Amino acid sequence: MKRIALFASGSGSNAEKIATYFADNNDVDVSLIVSNNHKAGVIDRARRLHIPVLLFDRQTFYETDQILSILQKQDIDLIVLAGFMWLMPGRIVQAFPNRIVNIHPALLPKFGGKGMYGHFVHEAVVAAGETESGITIHYVNERYDEGQIIFQAHCSVKPTDTPDDVAHSVQVLEHMYYPKVVADVLAGLDN
Repeated sequence: MKRIALFASGSGSNAEKIATYFADNNDVDVSLIVSNNHKAGVIDRARRLHIPVLLFDRQTFYETDQILSILQKQDIDLIVLAGFMWLMPGRIVQAFPNRIVNIHPALLPKFGGKGMYGHFVHEAVVAAGETESGITIHYVNERYDEGQIIFQAHCSVKPTDTPDDVAHSVQVLEHMYYPKVVADVLAGLDN
């Protein structure tokens, strides 16, 4: 059985989509939801889905091996970032080579990097007059949004679209594709 740890800082809609996608799969277990935000909506989603939650603070994450140790003791095969706002520490990236994936709400390499998340991305897309946006699913390395791209999906941006319009279109793509790409990445771990 493959075991997933989902990392999320916010509402957790992508985390929930992934958890429900694998709910009836006997070969995959969403074993843990991990969050740096004690008020994150993902916590309520995890409880509703009966998935254990691990909460931590910045010092624990960056200055100790506690999170890495827990992931290893839980035999986690894949770490999935689903709206997780912190840069992964190098020791975790090194311990899980090509086994940490992230979703970004734009077509990288455009509109990526530190501070480019959520509405900031969609505002930048609209301000730049882009005619398309989308999602990028990529492996995580030690820099924001620079890991190898696994998958992209596009949506059009009309001149009249607001950042909220773009956010809605992008979220539809996230929910449609992220669970399937996670499944593909898991399947590739056997090879």
